[in-house]
Amino acid sequence: MSALWQTSASAVAEQVNSRALSATEVARSALDRIAAVDPALDAFLTVLADRAMAKAKAVDETVARGQRLRLAGVPVAVKDVLDIEGLPTTCGSRILEGYRPPFTATAVARLEAAGAVVVGKTNMDEFAMGSSTENSAYKKTRNPWDRDRVPGGSSGGSAVAVAASMAPVSLGTDTGGSIRQPAALCGVVGLKPTYGRVSRYGLVAFASSLDQVGPFTRDVRDAALVASVLCGMDPMDATSATEPVPDFVEAMGAGAKGLKVGVPWSFLTEGVDEGVMAAFRRALEDLRSAGATIVEVSLPHAHHAIATYYIVATAEASSNLARYDGVRFGLRAAGAKDLRGMYGETRDRGFGPEVKRRILLGTFVLSSGYYDAYYLRAQRVRTLIRRDFDVALRACDAVATPTSPVTAFRFGEKTDNPLQMYLADIFTVPANLAGIPGLSLPCGHAGGLPVGLQLLGRPFDESSLLRLGHAYQQVTHHHEVLPPL
Repeated sequence: MSALWQTSASAVAEQVNSRALSATEVARSALDRIAAVDPALDAFLTVLADRAMAKAKAVDETVARGQRLRLAGVPVAVKDVLDIEGLPTTCGSRILEGYRPPFTATAVARLEAAGAVVVGKTNMDEFAMGSSTENSAYKKTRNPWDRDRVPGGSSGGSAVAVAASMAPVSLGTDTGGSIRQPAALCGVVGLKPTYGRVSRYGLVAFASSLDQVGPFTRDVRDAALVASVLCGMDPMDATSATEPVPDFVEAMGAGAKGLKVGVPWSFLTEGVDEGVMAAFRRALEDLRSAGATIVEVSLPHAHHAIATYYIVATAEASSNLARYDGVRFGLRAAGAKDLRGMYGETRDRGFGPEVKRRILLGTFVLSSGYYDAYYLRAQRVRTLIRRDFDVALRACDAVATPTSPVTAFRFGEKTDNPLQMYLADIFTVPANLAGIPGLSLPCGHAGGLPVGLQLLGRPFDESSLLRLGHAYQQVTHHHEVLPPL
């Protein structure tokens, strides 16, 4: 029998609802696991032991009254870019030192209302800017498959929390692949819903037209369960979609038969490691054996995605991060002679190198004389990329690629060459530009490190992705392999 900390979210909820387990037992097990494992991995910035135990006790009392909770007693880790009232939100940055939000993010509130128990907040690249979690101002999170390697980013702490069985569910954010890429590098499931599916209220903004909240889990069933709770219109978020939310768990059971998976082979010709491509080809065969049909599709503008993304995202970051000036919240540099000096000193001390790089680039592309040449043109290319997916997804139900062209790389390997770091997101950024859903699944190993399969779907059709992912996991066992801790 598996240890309690290895139990899936679905099984935890079922057993707590039936009172075969108590939420307090589950929370205690998760906190003990964090204490035993996290010192070597540094996934968490804050462990909320007392709060978790109090919430778990409240769940047990609710269940004892006969009320059934969809996520009863399920431990959840939350990326430290999502607010929880009265608790630190650092975004992995020094500039938010001392900040305590007066409200809770809708995504977190919905999970807690469904009976989930938040056990802590996880490490991340500063303001979600990075692909390795090396840009955190506080610590480097280590990949549990090889502690000399990165876990991916920017949601590296959340991915490691699930991969190392410290929580069966975690929340991350995905602006250009920050859920799917660390999911691939850590060997777990990561879901980026359609833009607008999950409320962004209480999410500290990086690039507002790209940011999306989603879950990490160990298997697709848990991802479907959590998505069913997370998704839905929120009047507190003006970009929240009114599209009805199906029961993803029920829809998932239909299997892959009759679904078509499109492969953009011309987009996969350069920069993909041989071992990653071998695992991807095997995954396609497994999808075929699960009942799916494999067809070829084209994404002619996808190779422009990285350039487009790093104009749009940095421009929005430059605007969003202008609010961190030492006046209203967070760090304020002492000793400045005037207001201008205080602004400059605060931002210089508070922001790290990658954030400064992106603010400078974003300010440049929005500046007079360059707006039309860069930002406006990037938005036009973004439209072309979205149209490519519209066309491709009329010929298939999902587009498949490797999630990342490489497996987890060593610490420091790409930090001196930002462009190489940015290119690690080549397969993930198109989905954010197009606003479509994406799912990353473990699909094997290369050199002993996890490889991810990415499935991209039509807007608001997470159901087809989850159907395919679940069917894939019925004929494979990659998601059941745990790191050697």
